[in-house]
Amino acid sequence: MGALTFWRRSIQARVVASTLVLSFVVVSAVGWFLLRQTRDGLLEDRIEAVVAEAANETRDARARLESATLSDVDAAEQQRALVEPIIQRGLSRDFAVVLAGPDGSSGGVASDPGSGGATYTFGLDRESVPASLVEHFSTVAPPSWTYTTIRRLDADGETTVEEPGIAVGSQVTLPADGRTYTLYLLFPTSEDEDTLALVTRALLTAGVLLLLLVAGVTWLVAQQVVTPIRMARRVAERLAAGRLTERLEVSGEDDLARLATSFNQMASNLQRQIRQLEELSRVQRRFVSDVSHELRTPLTTVRMAGDVLHDAKDSFDPVTARSAELLQIELDRFETLLADLLEISRFDAGAAVLEVDDVNLVDVAHRVVDSTRPLADQRGVTLVVRSPGHPCLAEADVRRIERVVRNLVSNAIDHAGPRAPGATPTVVVSVAGDEHAAAVAVRDYGVGLAPGESAMVFNRFWRADPARARTSGGTGLGLSISLEDAHLHGGWLQAWGRPGEGAQFRLTLPRRNGTPLRRSPISLIPDDVVEPV
Repeated sequence: MGALTFWRRSIQARVVASTLVLSFVVVSAVGWFLLRQTRDGLLEDRIEAVVAEAANETRDARARLESATLSDVDAAEQQRALVEPIIQRGLSRDFAVVLAGPDGSSGGVASDPGSGGATYTFGLDRESVPASLVEHFSTVAPPSWTYTTIRRLDADGETTVEEPGIAVGSQVTLPADGRTYTLYLLFPTSEDEDTLALVTRALLTAGVLLLLLVAGVTWLVAQQVVTPIRMARRVAERLAAGRLTERLEVSGEDDLARLATSFNQMASNLQRQIRQLEELSRVQRRFVSDVSHELRTPLTTVRMAGDVLHDAKDSFDPVTARSAELLQIELDRFETLLADLLEISRFDAGAAVLEVDDVNLVDVAHRVVDSTRPLADQRGVTLVVRSPGHPCLAEADVRRIERVVRNLVSNAIDHAGPRAPGATPTVVVSVAGDEHAAAVAVRDYGVGLAPGESAMVFNRFWRADPARARTSGGTGLGLSISLEDAHLHGGWLQAWGRPGEGAQFRLTLPRRNGTPLRRSPISLIPDDVVEPV
């Protein structure tokens, strides 16, 4: 695992490895070509030499036979006179000789060298002559050669030496009996094989040294390039961690130095812009906080006056009475918006704290459904709670969790739709838990969410349809506050939606406060959704 991680993260290692692989392929191809050329050259030279030497021996033998007279010697003596000088020269020049004479069934042509009529170099296995060459000279034929394996025998007839060689055959006719004999000369090529092995070892040694040299050079070159990149990565990580004064050291005037200069300029610009944004954010948070606090006093006064007018609306004329009712409704919305703004300002200032206790999410779901049922009845929406037959406990702030679930249910009522054409609009609140986490999911079957809106829905004051009326009196901050509440608990608040198929929001809390979440007991995608193929 460590080696794999090192491979994924190290450009230097990948560059060296790829260079080595390519160099190995090139060196192997070049080495194979050189060895092939060397081998072919050695063998061609050797073949030319042995064929020429065999031709010379054959010409010399024929000349000696032609100079002999029938009355001088008989056939056996001519055979010995033919082969013995060649055998003697073979012992000094390191080649073996086999002279195969004809048998009774050969029609005057040389027979198998393994037959009893053959004369050969002492200690040579006559089977060293290849069968293909013997077959070639079963009739009168021109000289020929082929590769073979030369085997030497000891006094007991056991093979002592095997070496590669070349067998050259030619035919001669004895004047004494007029019959054709085949003269086989077997030349070993072990010296050429040794030379080829020496060249092979030299090429392998040179190839290994070349690969090591290439690896070292590549490592050094990659090091010169990768080192500044690693320094830039470390500085970038420190910048990302908030250490905005970090800069790269610039040395030289090459491309890497210019890159470091550009990086430092970018870091300086980012630092300046981040500081401007931080200052603007502080001013904005301070403004929201100050305005929210400053509005509380006049709002209290207006609320008192509105209550007086609302209580006396029965004595007003219809137009004035309706105005008093509208004033009361808008004051309620204004108070809700002001409370949300104050809550947001506490989150921004980091002043939000938890009052942790063991909370049963099943009870929370039922309390929220009971409190929002009048709104659901007004909209003609059916609320359904699905929960297990046991408590789903989590360490949480019950006030904040109820606020999150209430926001989710209220939004679902606003966007609820029927599960089937002609059916009653339905909102389903599901609760589940395991030994690790507890979750609440709110499912509606309304217009759903377009692609990308599942993340934007938690932005402050964001609305999928700005022209849609807020019949439930929302402020546009409810989901933002809910997300902050979930994060404050170390939990998740996630959304799923598909156009025309509704949406589902899922709140997941750890069973123990401070324990990191790894999974949720409720799937984010509802079970009743059919995934496209």
